[in-house]
Amino acid sequence: MRKNVAIIGGGQTHHAARRHDVNQVELVNEAVRAALADAQMTIDEIDSVLFGNMEFFEGCHMTDCWLVDGSGAYGKPGLKITTGGTVGATIVGAGVHHVASGLFNKALCVGFEKQEEGDTGAILSGVAHPLFGRSLAGAAVGYFAMMATSYMAAWGAKEEHSAMVAVKARQNARKNEYAHLKLDISIQDALNSRMLSYPIRMLDMCPASNGACAMILADEKTARDRCAKPVWIRAMDTAHNEQFELDWRDVTTKKPIFSRVSASRLYRKLGVDDPSKYFDVFEIYEPATWAEMVWYEDLALCRPGDGFKLVENNMTAIDGPIPVNPSGGVLSTNCIGASAMLRIWEAALQIRGDAGGHQVVSKDIRRALATAYGGTNWTVLTALSGTMDD
Repeated sequence: MRKNVAIIGGGQTHHAARRHDVNQVELVNEAVRAALADAQMTIDEIDSVLFGNMEFFEGCHMTDCWLVDGSGAYGKPGLKITTGGTVGATIVGAGVHHVASGLFNKALCVGFEKQEEGDTGAILSGVAHPLFGRSLAGAAVGYFAMMATSYMAAWGAKEEHSAMVAVKARQNARKNEYAHLKLDISIQDALNSRMLSYPIRMLDMCPASNGACAMILADEKTARDRCAKPVWIRAMDTAHNEQFELDWRDVTTKKPIFSRVSASRLYRKLGVDDPSKYFDVFEIYEPATWAEMVWYEDLALCRPGDGFKLVENNMTAIDGPIPVNPSGGVLSTNCIGASAMLRIWEAALQIRGDAGGHQVVSKDIRRALATAYGGTNWTVLTALSGTMDD
């Protein structure tokens, strides 16, 4: 790439199950204004706007056009992107390439979802092939149930371990002023929540959230001139599998699963031998509790079958040696079009030391890894650092 790229500003809305106080234009504008204020810029200084959401969920198409008043994109070049749950990270990836190529110096990336104005569950139930994609039935709950039973059978994990992940996420969210589900729950509360599809219970799953996130990317000269604490995009990688071909339903498979392939390629780019020591914090896209434990293993934070042991021993707690999702993660906030971007922005906040109540204070945060996950096993990984030397 011709230029190094940094995050020089960002912002997010307060996320909730209902945001009746704003329409979609106002919701997007809330995040954009926060990002511009954080970067100490005006919209006139932005060269390009990249916009995305899962437009099927609201049933409103060409959102980049009719939300132009909220995004500030009027008269500016840009793209509208939709790639399922990964869309927030895909927007950032496109923005990085726009800036790194030398085409633009400053790019505004915007992701949002206002699920209260649509029916996400109904849309998801119809996206898959009725035969090959039948594991997606029930808005993905069935798929994660198969993942969970495979994980329990293969490695001996218990429902209590998924409950531990549920508690960790929601207790972390209570420290995050922007999070949706700020639940003061116990392991027993999680185990007593309503069964959806064995062994997936209500508190094992993410919520349907409304919210937006915006980030400003800039070339190296702009970042150094205009930003006191730029966060550098050190590497990105993406890999996709079709749901019926290679997926997480068999957690013991040796085949090239999307998450492992992407992680191995990213680590090669950076020369990473031990990601648990190289990265200081992780923001992982976990729509379900069991997915977080599988992510641990696919990211090589532990050996296969040891993911639940990391949770059991509090290794991934906010004050543990491998902090994962100090923000509360997707389990606490899932405004789908913004969720993957939130992982990157929350990781950037940790590096800047600006995460507020959910800042990791047990160690110096210099490097972070954010993951995205969506739809038919797509992923995007983003590595960040506080300096170009890290």
